[in-house]
Amino acid sequence: MADWNWKLVTETFLQLLESIRRRTNEALQKLPLSDSPVYLYAPVRYILEGEGKRLRPILVHLSGQAFDARPEDILNASLAVELLHNFTLVHDDIMDHDNIRHGQPTVHFKWDESTAILAGDGLYAIGQLCISKLKTGQLEAVRAFNQATLMVCEGQAYDKEFEENNRITLDHYFTMIEKKTGWLLGLCAELGAILGVKDELTRTHLRSYGLNLGKTFQIQDDLLEIFSDASMMGKSLGSDVLAGKQTVLTILSREYYPKEWAVFYQQARSLEMEETIQRLRTFFKDHGILEMAHKKANDYSLRAKENLSVIPESKRKPLIEFTDFIVNRKR
Repeated sequence: MADWNWKLVTETFLQLLESIRRRTNEALQKLPLSDSPVYLYAPVRYILEGEGKRLRPILVHLSGQAFDARPEDILNASLAVELLHNFTLVHDDIMDHDNIRHGQPTVHFKWDESTAILAGDGLYAIGQLCISKLKTGQLEAVRAFNQATLMVCEGQAYDKEFEENNRITLDHYFTMIEKKTGWLLGLCAELGAILGVKDELTRTHLRSYGLNLGKTFQIQDDLLEIFSDASMMGKSLGSDVLAGKQTVLTILSREYYPKEWAVFYQQARSLEMEETIQRLRTFFKDHGILEMAHKKANDYSLRAKENLSVIPESKRKPLIEFTDFIVNRKR
């Protein structure tokens, strides 16, 4: 895998990402939250102080800047999508029984499930307040925001329905991740076009960019869950595979090596976690599964770049670099 720090992304671009991330964090800390009830706002603040990558707000900024949108609108839209994203994470962590997120205890683990559900609901409501502050394209943005929210919920529903189902194919998988991951990134990209007062065709291309980028992102996430390390990812490795969730690696293994994978998988799940991860890495590498997954991620990243043709070439570069950043990320 290429080292994006030196080969694919310029130092200036990385500085741009860090600048947007810093401004997003500062704005999140300045949100006018009440001090009480503590039961609600203590976990909300805890979530917003987490070490998130802020990739979705970054995408809103890059897309909005490409269409010369108002800076204040870009900021409010970017905060809205980050709040929406964290709302989904809090609830997903409950459903998936995950105890670590961004290197710290999840809300339901630190407090309890009831607290986490309420905090997630609060984040969503605050996100709606942020999106309602837009001066340009407010109605279109709110509609897109809510449509994306529903699609993410559908994607999570598929994720739960597909658990431990050996009949799930790659087509099923891509339907799931397009909704669960792609639609939120599609929203981020489309918001730039909405704020820039662009036509429906342009908005559709930007949404498609995000949908394709989301598939790249999720494939990469599946790979990192096995081939990264827990400290870099900020969460435990292998949990999705061992929980019977559908990942690009497990589906490819099942489709190309059905009998061998079935035996291997049952044996691997009975081992200690560290040994299980090592055996999974060996299987995926030796059987060419890792290489196949990389190819699919690259294919979707190329499709994403093709969707950027509606942006003037002189303003396209940051989003192209962002695409390369996603496909080559290490965490």
